[in-house]
Amino acid sequence: MTSATQPGSHHTSQAHAFPRSDRSPIGVWWWTVDRWMLGVIAVLIAIGVTLAFAASPAAAARMNVGDPFHFAVRQCVFAAGAVAILISVSMLEVQGVRRAAFFIWLAAIAVMIALPFLGHNAKGATRWLEFGGFSLQPSEFMKPALVILVAWMFAEGQKGAGVPGVSIAFGLYAVSVALLLIQPDVGQTVLITVAFGAAFWMAGVPLSWVMLLGGVAIAGLSSTYFLLPHVHARVEKFISPDSSDTHQVDAAAMAQAAGRLFGRGPGEGIMKRHVPDLHTDFIYSVGAEEFGLVFSLVLIALFAFVVVRGLYRAMKLSDPFEQVAAAGLFVLVGQQAFINIAVNLNMIPTKGMTLPFISYGGSSMLAMGLTLGMALALTRRRPGAYTPSEGLAKAGAFA
Repeated sequence: MTSATQPGSHHTSQAHAFPRSDRSPIGVWWWTVDRWMLGVIAVLIAIGVTLAFAASPAAAARMNVGDPFHFAVRQCVFAAGAVAILISVSMLEVQGVRRAAFFIWLAAIAVMIALPFLGHNAKGATRWLEFGGFSLQPSEFMKPALVILVAWMFAEGQKGAGVPGVSIAFGLYAVSVALLLIQPDVGQTVLITVAFGAAFWMAGVPLSWVMLLGGVAIAGLSSTYFLLPHVHARVEKFISPDSSDTHQVDAAAMAQAAGRLFGRGPGEGIMKRHVPDLHTDFIYSVGAEEFGLVFSLVLIALFAFVVVRGLYRAMKLSDPFEQVAAAGLFVLVGQQAFINIAVNLNMIPTKGMTLPFISYGGSSMLAMGLTLGMALALTRRRPGAYTPSEGLAKAGAFA
């Protein structure tokens, strides 16, 4: 009997890379992290690398870059960096996530303050700091750090221990928005405003306050139409396409239409040669032409899975800070994906917003690894981390 069960037990222990008895940091991480979420993120990163190889030759030709796979190779490097950041950050404890967010926010804000003097200007905005052939966009890293800090302050304010948490949270938000509008970057401002509003609401603030914040945000966003010329031009182009140059959006629409149901085939896209920013803001259209409508719907479904599953797990967390912070991070990811896809589908005015893990770009890729690494760290199973309906016994089993 013993000899009959030993092979079976040996086989079971080899079914996973890390047995449940493995108490090493990587073993504990493997059994406490959301592996379904990890799998979907891995698929998204793989899709991003694949589309980079599809778009790189056309982008290189358009930008007079000698190596046709220049952007694809760089995207592979960025993807590897994002994976390293995601795994290492997701292994942090809650206190480690808070500390990391504090120092990342300070560093990003310091760089954003220096941008008007040292930054690189492109398309009427100064958002990047160039060094060693790499362009750093500090606002990409500021966003997830701000969400963590705001959730932290809201949680501290709820404790009633004399900490003016709400006031500090609004101060952090105001500093971040002010520096974004100086660049100017309206898209990132909208992103952090919605994430901030979501955290504000989830923290249990009265609905009237949330509505007041929403009204102020809408008024502020509307004012950019009159104050910022490039915002005015993009809105006018969207409202009156017949009276302005809409080549970018038209080319993207033609690329999507040409893909039909299953696409032209890998590398067979034609319209990508005519789509400006095809490897960044309009990578979705490149994928739609080469892999079709089915691929486009699958891609949307993958992002929906990340957001819905992430929000579900966040809402089951028992700690107010962890709940608000995790949910805010998933809202950030979902909103960014929505804006990019909506621009590609001509549902909203054009905005330079990357598609998470898919668009080419080092800052975007690395910052998204940081964002979801923090979210995975906060939603890992720990004793008492989840409400009884989620099962304290399950959480204890992975301790």
